[in-house]
Amino acid sequence: MINLKTIKNASNGWEKAKPFPHFVIDNFFDKDVALSLEKDFPDFDDEVWHEYGNAIEVKKVCNNWNVFPTLTYKVFNFLNSEKFVKELSIFLFGSDLLIPDPGLNGGGWHIHKQGGKLNTHLDYSLHPKLVLQRKINIIIYLNSCWEKNWGGNLGLWSNESSKFPGDLKKEIEPIFNRAVIFDTTCNSWHGLPNPINCPKEQLRKSLAIYYLIEPSENVDIRGKALFAPTEEQKSDKSVLDLIKKRSSVNTASSVYKKN
Repeated sequence: MINLKTIKNASNGWEKAKPFPHFVIDNFFDKDVALSLEKDFPDFDDEVWHEYGNAIEVKKVCNNWNVFPTLTYKVFNFLNSEKFVKELSIFLFGSDLLIPDPGLNGGGWHIHKQGGKLNTHLDYSLHPKLVLQRKINIIIYLNSCWEKNWGGNLGLWSNESSKFPGDLKKEIEPIFNRAVIFDTTCNSWHGLPNPINCPKEQLRKSLAIYYLIEPSENVDIRGKALFAPTEEQKSDKSVLDLIKKRSSVNTASSVYKKN
């Protein structure tokens, strides 16, 4: 399904990438596998989805193994396997450092429709149940008909602060079968805050999987994502309150859907 040598070659020097360690791999899956994975996604209105609909995020996700078709199930199983996780860890860090999260907390299927967005954010730092530190993200785009003028690029922002993002430094197009791998422990501000402009019948589809490590000594204890307001939202008290609630394990679920 995946050529591990391609990952190894693409990861050379990844820790020096700006604005934070990352690299991009095109043709991540065998092409036939990628096309089949794209077809596995349910319709946008299917009941399997968990919806996020508020001023800072408009998307749907599903991490329920029981509803994954056979191929998707096998792919997530492989990406969590000892073989893959060990090889990825050695490629990136030279040691067997990474720990999988078979529960796919925050991962799985992700989709955005027309108008979908995701404000610039930092991912959760400590897994809310395993109490391990989130270290690596892999996002694989599965939109075989996607057009550049629809937007949906993944933005990477400069990272001087863990409270606010700096300047937008790089944009990565969601090209079909492209994977983005990055370190989430470096004030790794990322997102797609500009609403997607795709036709109503199109969806921005991606697979997301995350890897953990034993917590560092000074780990941020945040168990939910921390979002940043857009320039237009910075003086909007309701948005700032939403961001505060969204970043707390105790209150996040109350604002996932909030008009």
